[in-house]
Amino acid sequence: MVATVLRKLWESAWLKRSGNSSSSSNNNNSSLPLGLGAFESLPPDILMQIFHLLGPKDAAKLGLVCKSWRSLLSNDALWAHFLPHFALFAETSLSLSSDYIPFQRVYALRERLPASVIIDGGSGYCKFGWSKDAAPLARVLTFLEFGNVETPMYTRLCHFFGTIYTRMQVKPSSQPVVVSVPICHYDDTESARASRQQLKEAIYTALFHMNVPAVCALNQGTLALYAAQQTSGISVNIGFQVTSVVPILNGKVMRKVGVEVVGLGALKLTGFLGEQMQQNNISFDSLYTVRTLKEKLCYVASDYEAELLKDTQASFEAAEGLFTLSKERFQTGEILFQPRLAGVRAMGLHQAIALCMDHCYSAELSGNNDWYKTVVLSGGTACLPGLAERLEKELHLLLPPHESNGIRVVPPPYGEDTAWFGAKIIGSLSTFPGPWCTTKKQFRQKSKHNRSW
Repeated sequence: MVATVLRKLWESAWLKRSGNSSSSSNNNNSSLPLGLGAFESLPPDILMQIFHLLGPKDAAKLGLVCKSWRSLLSNDALWAHFLPHFALFAETSLSLSSDYIPFQRVYALRERLPASVIIDGGSGYCKFGWSKDAAPLARVLTFLEFGNVETPMYTRLCHFFGTIYTRMQVKPSSQPVVVSVPICHYDDTESARASRQQLKEAIYTALFHMNVPAVCALNQGTLALYAAQQTSGISVNIGFQVTSVVPILNGKVMRKVGVEVVGLGALKLTGFLGEQMQQNNISFDSLYTVRTLKEKLCYVASDYEAELLKDTQASFEAAEGLFTLSKERFQTGEILFQPRLAGVRAMGLHQAIALCMDHCYSAELSGNNDWYKTVVLSGGTACLPGLAERLEKELHLLLPPHESNGIRVVPPPYGEDTAWFGAKIIGSLSTFPGPWCTTKKQFRQKSKHNRSW
């Protein structure tokens, strides 16, 4: 069908062109504007629908026929339609270039852009792959400890990145890399800033030692926001051991406002579920099985007390056999709101987010004082069904109306791969690597770059 339409367009344009050529010969070679042939009578919106059916490659070919088609096909709205939704957000909100680039040009640049390596160094699992792929190539356990960076850390980083490049079967020197780094050293103190700088330098040093041509390193919180097509908001990452609540304005972490940390993570939830199973005489051989059951059967109740009165039994066939859970299914996620159920002395996740929002409101950092009202969740445990809805409900109960009106909690847009996808968005920009990356020469010269950490 599409091929037929395209053929008709070509024939129409060619006939018109031939006719104009003949007329030119009979009129002392005077030039006449080329028209759209039989398609001149069609309304513009119908023509645009035809172009949508043709697709970007055939539409670009049609633009070669004559000036009339080329002018019509240079429409920005048409090429915005051809761009993936996340790409349209990236090119309009994340481009660091002040120059206007037509979307047709943007599309062409993105098509010619070589693939970059994308590495999400999560606190529990690391995902890696290519910027042109829809999902990570693979996932491995992250064994890095993000503390004060000394020689052992540098050695572990070299081994870590070396293992990834070996698995990807690619030379480090052949393409730029985007690295997602967990938020660490949360405070705005001098020692915390020094520790973050040490970590940053260790990552760049390790990658440049492997001859990577250019490196872009951004924190997971910012990348999770980008994956949700946001540049400002509160990024909540449920990591392996802790949960971080990070205010971000225009891509930058607002540490002066305050990053909240809850001493609960995926490991604690998995361990709690295992304890509940043992108390109920449900045997298992490994925590991997418990983790699988957490992912397949657990959820967050909208009303915990009401859920206790319901029949919530469900089963799942794991590698070790068939498992049936009941109240454990929602009690596991409940410790995010009531840590005391797991013997943890900490504030609930909803309370930490509310505290962060209150600080954001009081700080008056932006003309738009609603910038913090979008909460984006990330991390595998954040994918628990019902978590976003429960958080929204609790935040409305905790905060006054002027702070709670308009609050929106977004579940992980790409599941456990949300931060990886945010890094992929950066690596796919038409201007990449450009201003986003640091080269080996720039790093050696200690150039100061405006990076979000």
